[in-house]
Amino acid sequence: MYTSASRNLSERSILITGASVGIGRSTAFEFARSCPSNLKIILTARRIDKLHQVSEEIQQEVGNCVKIYVKRLDVSKPGEINRLVVELPEEFKNIDMLMNNASDNGFMDGVERPPDVPQKIIEAVWAVNVTGVITMTQAILPNFKARPSGGRGDIIMLGSIAGRDPYVGGTLYCSSKAAVRAFTDALRKELISTRIRIITVDPGHVLTEFTNIRYRGDQEKAEAVYAGYDPLSPDDVAEVIAFAASRRENVVVAETLLFPTYQASSTDIFQKL
Repeated sequence: MYTSASRNLSERSILITGASVGIGRSTAFEFARSCPSNLKIILTARRIDKLHQVSEEIQQEVGNCVKIYVKRLDVSKPGEINRLVVELPEEFKNIDMLMNNASDNGFMDGVERPPDVPQKIIEAVWAVNVTGVITMTQAILPNFKARPSGGRGDIIMLGSIAGRDPYVGGTLYCSSKAAVRAFTDALRKELISTRIRIITVDPGHVLTEFTNIRYRGDQEKAEAVYAGYDPLSPDDVAEVIAFAASRRENVVVAETLLFPTYQASSTDIFQKL
């Protein structure tokens, strides 16, 4: 069925980081399912085998509605970001939308608190959650700003409740997401004279690989986080992202805070145990 979303996404080229799993994967499917004409999606992540799998599954589902380009990318390495932009095939170079989604709603390895956080973890979290987002945005913005009538394009930031509501045990992760929130708020103000839209979606608990990574593969601890209630799914978040991105050009869904029913803040969570 042809909808307003189909119309407003037609002829657009979308770059998604962290597209191999979770919210990034679901968002790629959500964009493709609206079946707009001549939609192009650039899927990037570190796990190239999973990206190819996502690409094949999308094309099996929607057929020729979308063209897909797959590229391995580690956003913690600025050189890879810069090469990506330069080396994109001509058909995909004119990017209209950037979804900063690497590691879903953020990367965190471990639960240590200061002063016991290993230096390598500090550097890794900041490289993905902060430096990677800023570098990726800087790499794409010149293309947006060079367009007629003051520039045009969309930047979607996948944030987190942690960037708004810091919690005990989240010193490093919360500060990284708060840094991205500050960067995003300032960027929106700096680009006010353009038609470049800055869109933020901040989820609460989402069932992705995030918790497994944080607890370093301890499945019992990871599952305990969501025990007794139904968290958001990646598809839930993807639907909101696609809605925001497909509004007409003069509409900016600037911020969205998304919770599962039994969550009201980072720590106010009702669990039926």
